[in-house]
Amino acid sequence: MATNDIDSANQTYSGFISSLKWAVPLIAVITLFVIMLIAE
Repeated sequence: MATNDIDSANQTYSGFISSLKWAVPLIAVITLFVIMLIAE
């Protein structure tokens, strides 16, 4: 039973990390764009 929990957790964690790989650079680009707009 614990093995199923570990497998489920690993799958969730893997999905979370792959989402972060896309989300972090995207947020950085959006933030940079907003800063450029404010600076003008």
